[in-house]
Amino acid sequence: MSVVATKQEVVDKYLRLYKNNIDEINTYGADFLNNKRQEAFDEFKEKGFPHKKNERYKYTFLQPFFEYDYKSNFSPNTYQVNLDEIFKCDIPELDTYTVLTLNGNYYTRNNPAESLPKNVVVTSMQEASQKYPELLKKHFDKYAQKHEEGLVAFNTMFSQDGIFVHVPKNVVLDKPLQIINVALSERDLLINHRNLIVMDENSQANIVVCDHTLCFRRYLTNSVTEFYLGDNANLEYNKIQNENNESIQIGHTYVHQEQNSYSRFNTITLHGGLVRNNLNIRLLGENAESQAQGLFLTDRKQHVDNYTNIEHVKPHCQSTQLYKGILDDQATGAFNGKIHVYPDAQKTVAYQTNNNIQLTDDAKMHSKPTLEIYADDVKCSHGATSGQLDEKAMFYLRSRGIKYEEARFLLLYAFADEIISKISVEPLQMRIHELVDRRLRGELSRCHNCQITCD
Repeated sequence: MSVVATKQEVVDKYLRLYKNNIDEINTYGADFLNNKRQEAFDEFKEKGFPHKKNERYKYTFLQPFFEYDYKSNFSPNTYQVNLDEIFKCDIPELDTYTVLTLNGNYYTRNNPAESLPKNVVVTSMQEASQKYPELLKKHFDKYAQKHEEGLVAFNTMFSQDGIFVHVPKNVVLDKPLQIINVALSERDLLINHRNLIVMDENSQANIVVCDHTLCFRRYLTNSVTEFYLGDNANLEYNKIQNENNESIQIGHTYVHQEQNSYSRFNTITLHGGLVRNNLNIRLLGENAESQAQGLFLTDRKQHVDNYTNIEHVKPHCQSTQLYKGILDDQATGAFNGKIHVYPDAQKTVAYQTNNNIQLTDDAKMHSKPTLEIYADDVKCSHGATSGQLDEKAMFYLRSRGIKYEEARFLLLYAFADEIISKISVEPLQMRIHELVDRRLRGELSRCHNCQITCD
């Protein structure tokens, strides 16, 4: 990997990769993705990778991670993996519809359709291109901002598959849908996958996404997920990130909400080398509501950056953001949040909070909550705090005979619980409590559910 490569040299490297493999990319790619590639190629050629001068990426410079030489798989997965071997839930009460992606591709052994409620669709983007072209034509690539974000154009160039979910009008998923994203390769790997979740009016769903790396390789994942929430739709989306120290995960989430719709996004980052989460929510119907929560735990030289952009376009909408971080060793973190209130969005209620604990003098946190308000009848606030553990609380616990390490753990656990407790699926909440417990105590943070031992 060259440490002196210019931005244009890195961009040219991937433009050549695309040109040299375009036939194979299209052969195994979903039709709707193939139709968008040339436009995305032109967008990426113009914008390239985000620079540190880009205010949204001020604290996360991504270009050096793309200089590395990754393997790129443009043909179907060669791994034959049994879902039951990869994922064995150690909490029987966590009853879900479960599907798997392997290196960004929908895994062919998935077969949730037999047990799903009538007319609910969970399938690959490739199959959706063939069976549900009208839905894709209506929603695909309508919400992701590839004209503003070079990495979204990059994803559109290279992604070939992903997850498509459709919850029809008046349908309620009786149990959560769990999507397990697995990275597994004998070599360092570049992964791009594209997802689309469409929820029609009066529908309801709880979606759990688990990101895992199997085997200690370097994985660079650049994913894009688009959501459409119709009138009165209700969504809870829980994303659990638990990858190795060499992994780089960049996620772009775009949400389009109609009137009276409700969304809650919970993002729990337990482990990862570099994690960048982009969350963009547009409240485009009156009385729409969104809640966004996040928690990350970092140590060593890990880096987690959460970027949020909540756009209030119509009146009488509400949004709440609460993000927390715990940083140890030489870890770094960033929160760049924005509330954008349009001129017509009167009676907006929007709150944004970022709280962080730095356990060492070497840990660094960058926080930038912002408001951009063009309406005059609103209630909006934002704030951020970063600091050490509360000395008074620590003294109180120590004076009750609690040892220092246990008192430290209790304060951190209570700090994290405010986010974890917002997960409505009780068995999942218990599981996250357990994983956070182990992470805070410095124990092996790898998820219990991984049954594969890699050399």
